[in-house]
Amino acid sequence: MFDKLKQLGKDTAIYGISTMVGRFLNFLLIPFFTNIFAPSEYGVVQIVYAYIAILNIFYVYGMDSAFLKFAAFKDIGDEKDNFSTPYISVFATSLIFSLIIVANKNSIAASLGIPGEFSYLIYLAVAIIFLDVNASIPFLKLRLNREAKKFSLFKVLNICTNLALNLILILVFDWGIEAILFSNIIASLVSLLLLIPTIAKNFRLRFHRQLFNRLFKFGLPYLPGGLAVMLVQVIDVPILEKLTDLETVGIYKANYKLGIFMMLFVNMFQYAWQPFFLQNAKEENAKEMFSKVLTYFTLVGSILLVGISLYISDIAKIQIAGYSLIGSSYWGGLAIVPIILLAYLINGLYVIFSAGIYIEEKSLYVPLIAGAGAITNIVVNFLLIPSLNIYGAAVATLAAYLVMALGYYFVTQKFYHINYEMDKIAKIFLGVTLAGLGYYLLESGNIYISLLIRTTIFIGFILYLYFIAVNRDEIKAIKQKLKETKNS
Repeated sequence: MFDKLKQLGKDTAIYGISTMVGRFLNFLLIPFFTNIFAPSEYGVVQIVYAYIAILNIFYVYGMDSAFLKFAAFKDIGDEKDNFSTPYISVFATSLIFSLIIVANKNSIAASLGIPGEFSYLIYLAVAIIFLDVNASIPFLKLRLNREAKKFSLFKVLNICTNLALNLILILVFDWGIEAILFSNIIASLVSLLLLIPTIAKNFRLRFHRQLFNRLFKFGLPYLPGGLAVMLVQVIDVPILEKLTDLETVGIYKANYKLGIFMMLFVNMFQYAWQPFFLQNAKEENAKEMFSKVLTYFTLVGSILLVGISLYISDIAKIQIAGYSLIGSSYWGGLAIVPIILLAYLINGLYVIFSAGIYIEEKSLYVPLIAGAGAITNIVVNFLLIPSLNIYGAAVATLAAYLVMALGYYFVTQKFYHINYEMDKIAKIFLGVTLAGLGYYLLESGNIYISLLIRTTIFIGFILYLYFIAVNRDEIKAIKQKLKETKNS
């Protein structure tokens, strides 16, 4: 048993580190793009990628989830049947979907708000979706076979190829925004080529009809849930474009991506949290541990939230070799970053509350809660964007994650009640609120006075947490435990 747990921890670390490295490498393209392309051009790219994300859900139609389930248990057919049948199904349908989109390129581009001169990007978008979707089953096969190193290597190579090609095509060959999608196509093709040995090893030119019927019946219900989650993440972009313009979309998404600092923290935590609560669910003090996890996650997240929010404007404008974190044309949207950071922090609470749903197997509630989040996002976007512009879109994202976190919380409390330390959580968020109010009330136009005020607020926030929001005896006990662990 302990060997299996050790392997689980090792695989989790490999997936987690590779994912973090990949996302950070992707983030490096944001300063590059925003210092070269105008907000309106970058806005076109964001519109295209928003629809790529949504179409990916339809292209796979839950067959990925069905493959994992049936390939693991092999209730019907052998190992090659369980790989080949979903692979053939996804290949055939993705080819049909792609041909339909290509045949209606101009009308689709117009309906999506893509200017006529950029309608050719539809071809590139379809190629990306087709390649990525047809790599999804082989990538899942690697995960199922616990080939974590190979999986992670292929993913990182994909991102490195994408990064290198963007630099070469834009800086050397002077391509426009088409370079972003073309680089993605080549990177996706590289991934698919790397997966050919896996495909060849597991593929058989036979379609198991009975297995397909079971796969389709199992997988299709995942489509609305997956679509709802994806809508929460990307629906703000097309709505913002419809209600404003492409330049606004570009400014919004460039600043939205600065939330990566909190997103990485939440993702790193999530990779460790899921195996942790599953492994410890039957421990006598499990619920007490889970309660402490929420408190200290919120504590650390709040420090990141306040610290980054106070200094993000300075960080974004630092010039290195003539480039800033985001181009000067995008600085007008920096004020949305604290809202996005808070949204990701709330998403972290949603991740923590998911433990009870997993432990008590109440997955029926997952698509319902995700659907509520998606509806909230859509409604709030339409209500607030006309008056608040990009701030309305940012608040809509925050509202969606808040609805999902509350949904998970109430379900968890109903079926797996945990006495969370709500008094401490409330004190932490009160401190965040006071720090925010202090900044907006005391902010000065003088750069040096402003820096002094913000630093004073941040130090004051840390002191507030230490003396008021947390138990100092617990902090000392944790420090002592860490010291003992280090010395042992």
